Amino acid sequence: MKYIDSLRCGAVATACMLSLSLGASAASAADQVQIERGAYLARAGDCIACHTAKNGKPFAGGYPLSTPLGKVYSTNITPDPTTGIGTWTYDDFANLMRRGKTKEGHTVYPAMPYPSYAHIDDADMHALYAYFMHGVAPVSQANRVNDIPWPLSMRWPLTVWRWVFGPGPRPYVASAGTSVEVARGAYLVQSLGHCGSCHTPRGVGLQELSLGDDANPAFLSGGASIDGWIAPSLRNDHGDGLAAMSTADIVAFLKDGRNGHVASFGAMNDVVMNSMQHMDDADLTSIAAYLKSLWPAKQAALPYRYDPAIATALYHGQVPNAGAQIYLDRCAGCHRSDGKGNGLAFPALAGNPVLQTNDPTSAIHIVLSGGSMPATRTAPSAITMGPYAAILNDWQIAEVVTFVQTSWGNRGGKATEPQVANLRKFAELPASAAQVTGTP
Repeated sequence: MKYIDSLRCGAVATACMLSLSLGASAASAADQVQIERGAYLARAGDCIACHTAKNGKPFAGGYPLSTPLGKVYSTNITPDPTTGIGTWTYDDFANLMRRGKTKEGHTVYPAMPYPSYAHIDDADMHALYAYFMHGVAPVSQANRVNDIPWPLSMRWPLTVWRWVFGPGPRPYVASAGTSVEVARGAYLVQSLGHCGSCHTPRGVGLQELSLGDDANPAFLSGGASIDGWIAPSLRNDHGDGLAAMSTADIVAFLKDGRNGHVASFGAMNDVVMNSMQHMDDADLTSIAAYLKSLWPAKQAALPYRYDPAIATALYHGQVPNAGAQIYLDRCAGCHRSDGKGNGLAFPALAGNPVLQTNDPTSAIHIVLSGGSMPATRTAPSAITMGPYAAILNDWQIAEVVTFVQTSWGNRGGKATEPQVANLRKFAELPASAAQVTGTP
């Protein structure tokens, strides 16, 4: 009997151990699913772009962010217990994400888009916390001191700014009659994607003029200056908006940084590389459907119509001005004299939304500094345009930018020498080798 009892007890113990083991495995599997979900959401939020310095370790901070007050350096958000967020509770994490307050109690600069993250729902916030605590490698790296002079470096005005302009936790709720697809896109755009941080103009307090209010024509209407680039409109506007693009066009741009209308540049390259190309097609389609649902902010704008006059003149050897000559010498080989480009390799300039605005900053910047289309999984060719800062002087760049902004039916504004000079200085680009003025 003792032997039988012993066997029985052993069997019970084995069963208990097996049960505990299976329970632990199930819990571990559930945790892993949560971490993987958080990783996807972190990509959707493009967290790595701002929290990783050049040649630095992921999420260890130190990346410089230019603001009108000076440079702000991103912080270490790895789970390192000393220099990162390893000792933070979920409430500490959610408080930063939604209210802009750190565990120590101070308010962060709104370069961290907590006004948008305030719309993240609880399930996604828990998944993000799980990822940053258990899916990111801890890195011991002290945070850099921000390069903002006193008294602008004082923290208490940031608290006032948060009281006035911070929305507080307000998870996104779709309005009645909104389709599931559009609601999903709205949630991603307004919260994790924080698209308004760049694509919504800002007021005198550097606050976004609208936070997720579709009916406000300022929301996602473009015009904000980001590191010497002008963010275009994401509303269904003609000219500088998305009216000429289909849902499929927008998905292609988000996934590959290019479509038949436009190619990405500046900070948007990082968004495509680090974030959008890693999102699933359903989410990208939802984002596109939501953006196409936004009514135009500039309702008086007319659809773009191609004007063949310049193309015809150039074809017959009639060069109307210096800008046209520079274009023929430097640009037409890729973008063609008719401005229509060459498929997805060299973007069209005729009808390009970037060239329809009164502000030629982006066009000047890309001529000065050049650029590369991002290399993605489905479009691996990183086609590059070389910089002209050391080749063309300010007058020449102003002339060629004015030409492309006003040719083939484009309705953009003219560029001036002072605009080129200021942007050259801002971007710390070299002067041209030949400091000449006048007709080349």
